[in-house]
Amino acid sequence: MALEITARRRTPITGASARSGLAFGPILSVTGILLLLLAAAMLVPMLADLAVGHPDWQVFAASAAFTAFFATALVLANRGANFEALTTRQIFLLTTLVWTTVSVFSAVPLALSGLGLSLADAVFEAVSGITTTGSTVMTGLDRAPPGVLLWRAILQWLGGIGIIVTGVAILPVLSVGGMQLFRSESSDRSEKVLPRSAQIASAIGGLYVALTFACLLTYWYLGMDMFDAAVHAMTTVATGGYSSHDASIGYFANPAIEWAAIVFMAAGGVPFVLYLQALRGRPQALLADVQVRWYLFVLLGSSLLLAAWLVRELGKPYLDALRSAAFTATSIMTGTGYASTDYGQWGTFPIILLFFLKCVGGCTGSTTGGIKIFRFVVLYQVARSQMNRLVQPNGVFRMTYNGRAIAEETAISVMAFFFLFALTFTAVAGALAALGLDYLTAMSASVTALANVGPGLGPIIGPAGHFGDLPEAAKWVLSAAMLLGRLELFTVLVLFTPLFWRG
Repeated sequence: MALEITARRRTPITGASARSGLAFGPILSVTGILLLLLAAAMLVPMLADLAVGHPDWQVFAASAAFTAFFATALVLANRGANFEALTTRQIFLLTTLVWTTVSVFSAVPLALSGLGLSLADAVFEAVSGITTTGSTVMTGLDRAPPGVLLWRAILQWLGGIGIIVTGVAILPVLSVGGMQLFRSESSDRSEKVLPRSAQIASAIGGLYVALTFACLLTYWYLGMDMFDAAVHAMTTVATGGYSSHDASIGYFANPAIEWAAIVFMAAGGVPFVLYLQALRGRPQALLADVQVRWYLFVLLGSSLLLAAWLVRELGKPYLDALRSAAFTATSIMTGTGYASTDYGQWGTFPIILLFFLKCVGGCTGSTTGGIKIFRFVVLYQVARSQMNRLVQPNGVFRMTYNGRAIAEETAISVMAFFFLFALTFTAVAGALAALGLDYLTAMSASVTALANVGPGLGPIIGPAGHFGDLPEAAKWVLSAAMLLGRLELFTVLVLFTPLFWRG
């Protein structure tokens, strides 16, 4: 069901919620509808466990029933609510509430399964899945029941489409961190891909399914069994990185599978709206977009730099070096988090470069995390304009994005996002250090969570490690950080301002 959301600054409000200026009925109704979809998704891993006779099928059945009961209660209690004309403040609250609530209910089957996960572990794993971060507290994946492995993949796949729709239809309306730039572009009817946001969401959903199916068939053709192909197809297209094996993609030791993963991970980092434009007769739209050009340039340049380092410093053969470098750079920059080798052993330069790629991320309107390429483009335009003014104080210099002028409001929003990202990164890293984590682990865990990447750096949470050995409190901190990063910081933090509740 596609919901068309229209932001209105002022709407008549009656009832008890008038004191805060917010009508909660529509918010709770939409949350209930999405929880019903989550309950339906739990039936898939239930059937997978039932097919092999694993007792965890009862866990998924009970979790689905509990989620459906709670969701139905929300929908019935708020029936008649008008969720097609939500105000801007309602959308802020709805977005945060939906992602948080879905994460909590997604953790229920993980907490009740036979894996022995604590509540903190289950919530961490669920949040990491739904935000497509890919960090994991689980080990022994090769022996885990199929239902849990499939559930983790489904969470990332659902999170991936949720991220795209949020980035295309919601965040531009909220003007979060410069995202209004894309609202201004879509407001020009001549540039619209489809006339309404609901139609765009539906078309993107169809494209997302088709790309997942293509990835599944490719993996299966290249040697994965059907179960592994399905799990990895969902987590590749969603750029999530959950695997059904502890060794991740490296388990298969198949260069062809790694090259296929590179292609589909890179495809997941491109704005899906541009794919729609290409399919509707404008293939030039892909390379005409400035953030796609920057994305491909950074990705290709980083891969070549890493390959040159591997050849020179570690003596790797040229083709092997290029494959390992391209796979790792693509996995990190898109936030997928797959690993084909322990890149923590490559040396200092690769670690620094990969740390930078963690922060950069992919394009907006894709499934990737990070700061996003478009913000670096805007920041470059701001810096370029400022340097020109230093040379010619009386000159007039336009800041442009895809040939359109960048409004001062947008530039300020982008710079504010960079400041808030740095501030939040420092706060999270400081909290982790206070909980006993070493410098490298605290720093890399902080940026990994906020950028929704997956593995961190170092022996504990690096590509050869996991997050299971971290203190329980650290897992709660990182769960919150993953949600903050996925919702572009402002969407959540604005709820903690007194002005928001005063209306």
